[in-house]
Amino acid sequence: MELIRGLYNLGDQHRGCAVTIGNFDGVHIGHQHLIKTVCDRAHGGQANGDQADTTSLRACAVSFEPLPVEYFLPQDKHPKRLTTCREKITRLACHGLDQLLLLRFNHTLANSSADQFIKTVLIDGLNTRYLLIGDDFRFGKDRRGTFETLQQASSHYGFTLKRAETLNFADERVSSTRIRSLLTDGNLTTAAELLGRDYSIEGRVEFGAQLGRTIGFPTANIALKGLNPPLRGVFAVSVTGFGNQTQQGIANVGVKPTVKGVRLSLEVHLLDFKADLYGRRLRISFLHKLRDEKKFAGIDELKAAIATDEQNARQWFTTKT
Repeated sequence: MELIRGLYNLGDQHRGCAVTIGNFDGVHIGHQHLIKTVCDRAHGGQANGDQADTTSLRACAVSFEPLPVEYFLPQDKHPKRLTTCREKITRLACHGLDQLLLLRFNHTLANSSADQFIKTVLIDGLNTRYLLIGDDFRFGKDRRGTFETLQQASSHYGFTLKRAETLNFADERVSSTRIRSLLTDGNLTTAAELLGRDYSIEGRVEFGAQLGRTIGFPTANIALKGLNPPLRGVFAVSVTGFGNQTQQGIANVGVKPTVKGVRLSLEVHLLDFKADLYGRRLRISFLHKLRDEKKFAGIDELKAAIATDEQNARQWFTTKT
């Protein structure tokens, strides 16, 4: 998949596209369904009952950074993201797209009318021949652009427009909002089913206060880089980033109230593993919630709680093997 940052980087080779548009936070199974449909259509297959088309198009997703809601709201009101921009790009690249057009959501884009967006991005930019949108898609200044707006444009410019059917799981719509709520509630199993994988956070190991090693539980401090994940507490996790190895561990996502922490952090203690991890980029997959984060009376009580967490994590991993 080719990443194209901004309209000014589009060339003739990027035009003539089957397109889908969205925030794609989490790249969940609903997003994956949209992308598969676009890829099938772009590469000459059938999509949603369309007749097969031997004309090869470029399968393209259009997304935005920051997310539009992040642009319009103060930082403390931002929804808790499922994926960083980097992670979103990585996930989208796994599903057969030819290209991702990543647009900076700024004052100009926020104030573009629906018609301007269609002309500038879809027609002049991508020469869109097929467009698939989700059932809740709105666009343009004040979100005035609708499916009906696109219908008129498709007749005028001559592209095929399709609206994706709602994808449900357990009689509820699959959405990033629903997944955030599940993670907040500690329901990692259902969240994983909606994501199509275990929820994970990827980041580089950075230097921390090194308190863990002084109490017998050394931790890898993972740089969150502004990510405010929707889950908090202590979890049994699996960790990758060691070549083909996968390590078991326990992770804490929170502010470490016992030691008067104020900054959100992700710390991982690996079970039966010792190595210098500084600078490594690790992926932490959250498998089972052990408990909520808690303020303890002191370091000794904290140390005892971590020992219990480790014991409970080992027992849980044993049941899963």
